[in-house]
Amino acid sequence: MSFPTHRPRRLRQTPALRRMVAETRLHPAELILPAFVREGLTEPQPIQAMPGVVQHSMDTLRRAAAEAAELGLGGIMLFGVPEERDAEGSACLDPHGILNAGIRAVREEVGDSLVVMSDVCLDEFTDHGHCGVLDAQGRVDNDATLEIYGQMAVAQAEAGAHVLGPSGMMDGQVAVIRQALDAAGRQDVSVLAYAAKYASAFYGPFREAVDSQLQGDRRTYQMDAANRREALLEVELDLEEGADMVMVKPAMSYLDILADVSAMSPVPVAAYQISGEYSMIEAAAANGWIDRKASILESVLGIRRAGANLVLTYWAPEIARWIKE
Repeated sequence: MSFPTHRPRRLRQTPALRRMVAETRLHPAELILPAFVREGLTEPQPIQAMPGVVQHSMDTLRRAAAEAAELGLGGIMLFGVPEERDAEGSACLDPHGILNAGIRAVREEVGDSLVVMSDVCLDEFTDHGHCGVLDAQGRVDNDATLEIYGQMAVAQAEAGAHVLGPSGMMDGQVAVIRQALDAAGRQDVSVLAYAAKYASAFYGPFREAVDSQLQGDRRTYQMDAANRREALLEVELDLEEGADMVMVKPAMSYLDILADVSAMSPVPVAAYQISGEYSMIEAAAANGWIDRKASILESVLGIRRAGANLVLTYWAPEIARWIKE
């Protein structure tokens, strides 16, 4: 029996060989740590649905940011959890509010050694839990929401954010935020657009993380899981409006979308490995059903292989330490 001259198995024989010919690698600079800071805390509050993840006090947020910078992570994405909410999410505009204070504290801690990102969305700040303000019929009012997003973006830029992440999936949000930033003289601040953000069942643990008040769902503005081509339209619109980077969210159930976006995007592409994806692996590992470290690394490697330049993952510090071992 004759065999082909080239036998791929020859390059799989030792760990060193496999490492040498690996087509995709992980690096700490490609990883972004999502972090929650909650108003009124003096000690970190564990998030039950996300083992190992906490709502930070201001002091522990500073320490987490300093560790992220020391590990060489690409950035930190901040989410604020206020004590008081209202229908307009007005706490998001308070210069001394929890998210803006958190941004300022992190910049004081790390300066420019870590990219400081922040979430531009109202869901953490509204008493109804939606990503925008509601009209008289209880529907999310796109244009009224955009007005607040513009103000929110400027407030976060003034607090010290390097990159703003509009995640509400309002039509025109990138253009409004870019115009507001430029008008305020903050042309230096970048926009990471949550361009293809799907209405997903895997967001469940995040709702606990931000103490969401949502009743119902966000399917009238987040994308339908059945749609693929629509994602490219959303990305194209955000690029036309001035997005500096684009994101696909969630990651693991949407690797086809991520690959499509990566193939057409002229700007860096991020993917968010969301709370439910994190919690599934942690739960399976806790039950002894899978190898925790191997599964974490494989999951993030798969996101990178599909085309993500940047991965938002709650395991970012742990992965960075493993890479450095």
